[in-house]
Amino acid sequence: MPRSKNAVASRARRKRILKQAKGFYGKRKNVYTVAKNIVEKGLTYAYVGRKLKKREYRQLWIARINAAVRQEGLTYSQFINKLSLKGIELNRKVLADLAMNEPASFKALVDQVK
Repeated sequence: MPRSKNAVASRARRKRILKQAKGFYGKRKNVYTVAKNIVEKGLTYAYVGRKLKKREYRQLWIARINAAVRQEGLTYSQFINKLSLKGIELNRKVLADLAMNEPASFKALVDQVK
């Protein structure tokens, strides 16, 4: 009995990889073996990038909060500690947004925890 190659599935698999490689330069876009490696590497970068994005935003929020709090005579760590002691549960994203867009309400918050 002859060997069945299932061309439909293998063509679909190749087509899927080449579709993901659309827009790449040179052989990366139309040679399956090259495209497969590049797409796999790109997906790895995308996965890692999603993790880094969270880290970088948190870093940005902390820097913004620290800059705003230092104008009020506190440090970031003192401010966060006093917030937790007072039982105010605002996350860093909200605090940074307040510091940037509504300085008056942020100042009121700082005065509340001092």
